[in-house]
Amino acid sequence: MPTVTLTVNGRSVTADVDSRTLLVQMLRETLHLTGTHVGCDTSQCGACVVHVDGKAVKSCTTLAVQCDGASVVTIEGLAQDGKLHPMQEAFREHHGLQCGFCTPGMIMSAVDIVNRKGIVDEATIREELEGNICRCTGYHNIVRAVEAGAKAMVSGTPVRQAAE
Repeated sequence: MPTVTLTVNGRSVTADVDSRTLLVQMLRETLHLTGTHVGCDTSQCGACVVHVDGKAVKSCTTLAVQCDGASVVTIEGLAQDGKLHPMQEAFREHHGLQCGFCTPGMIMSAVDIVNRKGIVDEATIREELEGNICRCTGYHNIVRAVEAGAKAMVSGTPVRQAAE
């Protein structure tokens, strides 16, 4: 069995894994980081998105051995010192979730969008989130959350929902 060493959420981890082990399996079953979800096993729903060396990847179709030596950030790694990441806060504040199953992947994808493109418009957010499926919300609040989270990430200002 190959030995894989990763830095996961800032912590070095080493594990012996079968060469066919998917990154999502290693995260969930070996490291017990269950925030990364498995929804489709075909790379279509986006519930499994994590960041590998700073780029969003779908961990349900990425082999753990492909990531040997890489830095991986999961949804659990976004919050720092007990404080939610601005995008997590935006999803909470703008109710960008219902059942919550897609939320970790949506947030990880949203952070990646902002890291790559900065503050973007609604059309770009919708286009960039095409690889993430939510069966509950209709996406309106998700888009609003990404807009607010992007502004907070770029400006450093707290996320607050505007009074209606």
